[in-house]
Amino acid sequence: MSIFRNKNSKGGDFTLGDGRGGESIYGNKFKDENFKLKHEVGCLSMANAGPNTNGSQFFITTAETSWLDGRHVVFGRVVKNMELVKKIESFGSSSGRPSKRIVISDCRQLEL
Repeated sequence: MSIFRNKNSKGGDFTLGDGRGGESIYGNKFKDENFKLKHEVGCLSMANAGPNTNGSQFFITTAETSWLDGRHVVFGRVVKNMELVKKIESFGSSSGRPSKRIVISDCRQLEL
């Protein structure tokens, strides 16, 4: 996991664990869906290496990041406990290396 203060927290590389890996349920990479949603505070967005290179990596914005609009697909938003996201961000740095080990021990799709 990379954590950048006043920008975003990135995760999802479960294959290499260093930010270079990841894959999706669709195979190695999949195409961009649309760019309708904008990068506001609390957005969940796909991390990629250019157009149509989405995999499993994602980030959560902790600041307005409009320069990402049209380049990364927003697919959700934090609806509860943004305070926890900001707490995690407090362990970030300008290099993205967290000062403490951050572990996501459970995740799932929420029924809305």
